[in-house]
Amino acid sequence: MRNYLRLLRFVRPYWRRLLAALVCMTVFAVLSGASLGMILPFVNVLFEEHVLIEERARGGAGPPGDLGTAAQGSEAVEGRSGAEDSPEMGVVGSVQGLKDQVRERLLDFFRSDTAGGALRKISLALILVFLVKGVFGYLQSLLMITVEQGVIRDIRDALFRRISELSLSFFHGERTGRLISRITSDVTLVRRALVASLANLFRESLLTLLYLGVAIWISWKMALITFAVLPPIVIVMARIGQRLRKRSARIQERMADITSTLEEGIAGIRVVKAFGMEDYERRRFFDHTRSYFRTYVRMELLGALAGPLIEYLGVIGIVVILWYGGRQVLVTETVSPDWFIIFLAATLSTMQPLRKLSKANNELQVGMAAAGRIFHILDEKPAVENAPDAVRIDRFRDAIRYEDVFFRYDSGRDVLRDIGIEIRKGEVLAVVGPSGAGKSTLLDLLPRFYDPTEGRITLDGTDLRKVEIGSLRALMGIVTQETILFNDTVGNNIAYGLEGAGREEIEAAARAAMAHEFIEQMPEGYDTVIGERGVKLSGGQRQRIAIARAILKNPPILLFDEATSSLDTESERLVQDAIEHLLEGRTVLVIAHRLSTVTNADRTIVLDEGRIVETGTHQELMERGGLYRHLYDMQFRDEPER
Repeated sequence: MRNYLRLLRFVRPYWRRLLAALVCMTVFAVLSGASLGMILPFVNVLFEEHVLIEERARGGAGPPGDLGTAAQGSEAVEGRSGAEDSPEMGVVGSVQGLKDQVRERLLDFFRSDTAGGALRKISLALILVFLVKGVFGYLQSLLMITVEQGVIRDIRDALFRRISELSLSFFHGERTGRLISRITSDVTLVRRALVASLANLFRESLLTLLYLGVAIWISWKMALITFAVLPPIVIVMARIGQRLRKRSARIQERMADITSTLEEGIAGIRVVKAFGMEDYERRRFFDHTRSYFRTYVRMELLGALAGPLIEYLGVIGIVVILWYGGRQVLVTETVSPDWFIIFLAATLSTMQPLRKLSKANNELQVGMAAAGRIFHILDEKPAVENAPDAVRIDRFRDAIRYEDVFFRYDSGRDVLRDIGIEIRKGEVLAVVGPSGAGKSTLLDLLPRFYDPTEGRITLDGTDLRKVEIGSLRALMGIVTQETILFNDTVGNNIAYGLEGAGREEIEAAARAAMAHEFIEQMPEGYDTVIGERGVKLSGGQRQRIAIARAILKNPPILLFDEATSSLDTESERLVQDAIEHLLEGRTVLVIAHRLSTVTNADRTIVLDEGRIVETGTHQELMERGGLYRHLYDMQFRDEPER
């Protein structure tokens, strides 16, 4: 219920359209009930001669074709029915009198001099009723579609907004395919639940109540038989709905597995083919699709069981009504034939909305299970957020300081321990160390991808936790080891994050990054689409595009996770030249995988197991003969010292 109410909050902006749709549904339901009322004049016209013969046999008189006489004969029978139904003559008499008035007015409306004239009126009325009913049915569908799709759009937007706001730590334990499944498959199930709850439940419930109301109006005794069938139907719907919700959760987990395996297989297709693992990946995917197939079939079979069960219970009720009502008409003559036919039509008419209610309940249960998974993500809080009193900054003036910083992921061991460093404005600080020493984590703390577990980091004396995140990251340019490009044009990739950047600025940044020449040789130059993750570019070209992006941003602080180790000699030289342009006049924190790239750094710190074990210039560290010298010798054991 909580998830259902939360889901309805997304409907609030569309309440006017929803209200109009509900009005259209109400008119649709009323006209559906009105169509039953057309049976009464039709039956009177159809059986007119039979009624007149009976009247003459009893000594009555009336002109042929007079609907009023036929109605009076039926009223006489119904009058006896009312008298025998209950000892409470006052109430029965009042109800019977009202029924007689409604009947008389309806017959008066369709009365004509001939039976043929009455049939024409009835036929025209039927055409008009069903025309108006169809128009309102179409309008309610149109309105509900706009509400439904608007809500689904808003849910998807809210999901993506929340995912983009979450800290990097959230993505450590989440598979990409699982998140994609939430935005696609789960939201689709919620859409079906919205239709079921806001359209079918309202409309079909209204139709059911209206038909039952007609049945009670005609004969409350026969209506009680109809009501006796409802409790088993409700129990069946509730039991099946509970099981469907549980099985729906399993299905969505299976779909998430399919999406994750598909995403991983496509993203890593180069590695898959390089290691000849196509068969293995196919088997993984097929296992997940088979599991989804089995789970889905079981759920659908369970859902399909509800319709026949409810229909069978309804048929039992109908058979009892036929038997009991037939006796009322043929044996005791306490109910007139025309009223019994309307009663039977109303009772039979409840079967269709009851089946739709069962289906709507199934879809609602499945949708609510999906809504629970969606709200689980929407309720996730970013680990790194702006403080209530966060301040905006627009420049870097003095220094960055790490003060007694410790950091650990979740409840694991410390990745950084007692880090204390100062980076002066304009200084190039290199960070080196063996794999797993904590180098990348040290950089990630500065733009607040994570916050220190202990200690603090300050910018010009202000704790980064007190700085507005957007303004902090605006001061920084980040070139990562894994170059991230988008399936867009070269120009848009360079200008990523800078709206309004002109072509001249983009080209100037590309020239500084040694990228202009190869861009101009591409089929459409800066307007060439480079494919997903820049698949149409080489590693060196992708890296130079990323450097051009950082140059165009022109940040005062640069975080550089150098990634030239996988490049060929020519590409490495070009990237190194681009890096030189990038470092000019900036405060730089650079991770050095190749120590030859940081020999000119102002200062180098050496990390080992999360601690700073050495600090100094390249020459000082070489002379000290510690870990730095060991790492350097391992890289250049066959080359003379530089």
